[in-house]
Amino acid sequence: MDMEKVNSMDFGEFVDVFGNVIERCPLIAAAVWSQRPFSDLEDLEKHFFALIDALPQSGQEGILRCHPDLAGRELQRGTLTAESQREQSGAGLTSLGADERLRLAELNAQYRARFGFPFVLAARLTDPAAMPRELARRLHCPPAQELRTALGEVKKIGHLRLADLLCVDPSGP
Repeated sequence: MDMEKVNSMDFGEFVDVFGNVIERCPLIAAAVWSQRPFSDLEDLEKHFFALIDALPQSGQEGILRCHPDLAGRELQRGTLTAESQREQSGAGLTSLGADERLRLAELNAQYRARFGFPFVLAARLTDPAAMPRELARRLHCPPAQELRTALGEVKKIGHLRLADLLCVDPSGP
């Protein structure tokens, strides 16, 4: 899809297409729509991320709470968004053994208890074997640092999802 198409979308179509760039946050896409026209992927992305950055801490934490746990209940129940399903499946999280699932579940619960939101990681950019180690490492980060790190992961995910929608190489030109 080219930027001319993106810029010509009406509000409903734009929110339908881009509403899950930020996991389960169509209101972000709704706010971005009003800032058309966009010159390119980078410009569109800049608008999504500026809205996240402008939110108060409670809003940023709310965005994080919209994300599912890695290899969590939603994956097991089949209730992930299509994007999260593809990302977690592509990262090998659908084929974990029982012990690996249990370890991730324990770490996810500890993380959520400590920070109040789920562990967010751009699964497509991470080796599946490294995920539990990264989760365990980030459990010890100061809360303000972890909020910044988690929002950075949201932006990585958003970048990849926008690149997918616009059929461009996510690593850039």
